[in-house]
Amino acid sequence: MTIKEKFDLWCSFDKETKKELLAITDEKEIEDRFYKDLEFGTGGLRGIMGAGPNRMNKYTIAKATKGYADYLKSHFDGEISVAIAYDSRNNSQYFSQVAAGVLAANGIKVYIYNTLMPTPVLSFTAKYLGCNGGIVLTASHNPKEYNGYKIYDEKGCQLVPQFASQVITFVNAVEDLQSVEIMDFDAGVEDGVITVIGDDVLDAFLKEVKKQSIYEEKSDLKIVYTALHGTGNIPVRKALENMNVSIVKSQELPDGNFSTVRSPNPEEKDALTLGIEQAKLENADLVLGTDPDCDRVGTAVLHNGEYVLMTGNQIGALLVDFVLSHKKDTLSEKSTLVKTIVTSEVGADIARSYGLNIVDTLTGFKYIGEQIGKYEINGDREFVIGYEESYGYLVGTHARDKDAVVSSMLICQMAAYHKNNGRTLVDALNNIYAKFGFYLDALDTFVLKGKDGAEKIQSIMTNMRENGKSLFNNIKAVLDYSKGIDDLPKENVLKYTFTDGSWIAVRPSGTEPKLKVYYSMCGETKEIANDKLENIRTILKEQIEG
Repeated sequence: MTIKEKFDLWCSFDKETKKELLAITDEKEIEDRFYKDLEFGTGGLRGIMGAGPNRMNKYTIAKATKGYADYLKSHFDGEISVAIAYDSRNNSQYFSQVAAGVLAANGIKVYIYNTLMPTPVLSFTAKYLGCNGGIVLTASHNPKEYNGYKIYDEKGCQLVPQFASQVITFVNAVEDLQSVEIMDFDAGVEDGVITVIGDDVLDAFLKEVKKQSIYEEKSDLKIVYTALHGTGNIPVRKALENMNVSIVKSQELPDGNFSTVRSPNPEEKDALTLGIEQAKLENADLVLGTDPDCDRVGTAVLHNGEYVLMTGNQIGALLVDFVLSHKKDTLSEKSTLVKTIVTSEVGADIARSYGLNIVDTLTGFKYIGEQIGKYEINGDREFVIGYEESYGYLVGTHARDKDAVVSSMLICQMAAYHKNNGRTLVDALNNIYAKFGFYLDALDTFVLKGKDGAEKIQSIMTNMRENGKSLFNNIKAVLDYSKGIDDLPKENVLKYTFTDGSWIAVRPSGTEPKLKVYYSMCGETKEIANDKLENIRTILKEQIEG
């Protein structure tokens, strides 16, 4: 069908959809909404909300859920059940009820939260309730215009490509969006095919989180916490209930417009601005901020009178050091750290010093969760900690996704431990660098929207494959993960390693119209590493923007 034919078809769906579409005057906007279907990728759906096949709306949610239902019925016998949760984003609760209605109409039992809930809680819930799968409605840390739809297996792990590709086949087989049957939500609850999950499941989750507690000595550590209008407010505060915590009130309550921040992403430098302002007034030692679905956490630390923002790589390395130093007597030859291929090596170096096995996975916490499942089946390894550079960490196996609830608890305990020993987290990090060498990590993100942007990203990746090696000096190896490396699934990632141990990686985002460039520079000093970074950064920016 042409874009015009698709446009006319969608105008026939319902009055609200027709009104929204007819109000669009920008031809590029119409092209972007209709030039393709919103792709159901390995993580599910994520996109801008609105009418059209390349948007998040009732019809694309129903199509995805019908495909997921057909997949589940092809894989499981007997009663099939799915757990559903949602975050604070606009339409998240509505979309969750659409998904519940489709599953119920297909004879699948639904357990659903009636209040916003973190993604790691959904991961826990799917396994805890013995479900065959799970769904969470969230776009994680994306801007307010976005929403998303992630699916999980019976262990609470996001589907990896082997299984996601099967779901995609079933989703693509759903051609007539208007024919997808959706049971009325209230009728489903009354009939008993939809059950609202009670507080007992969150309590069970928090009980498992607190089992990971490491350091509970008294401390005068002062903490400022912000939920950034998301799902972390209640669970994180309960996990920190024995600590001195003040809350950023203006960001405490759910707000799908995230009206006090430019972006609710802890990776962004200004996301913790209000938290830091409050910390200055209270002379707090630590600022924590969790993203809308509470699977990532950002941190700022008071050091020499200034608040220093810590990166995901830095907090990850500090957590590795903290956890392993306190668990060293319980470690064994099976103990394992799992990280992604775009995560700095400093945490791995620390883990090796404690005798841990190191496993690298592709980008995406689902691959870390997959490793946990393998270890439980094979018994040859034991998961101790997993993390990725994008502010996601997991200690314990209560969840199979990154968990900002347990991470917030451990970061605060870690800060208390170091404060009691006369150090800030920055001091502790500098001690790590003194022992293992200095690592300077950075990320550049290039936003390339629409059809033209997608084509440019593809062109850049092609050019980097063909000519990337000639751009830099002292290249040791070029790793093209699209060809399959170390038994990992094929993925569109290029990684260039240098003779001094530094590396860069280039990959398109799987969830946004972005090209991401990761840098990890090694050097005897920060100045040396920074010079290397700026040189390589300049070369790459010319290639991408030029």
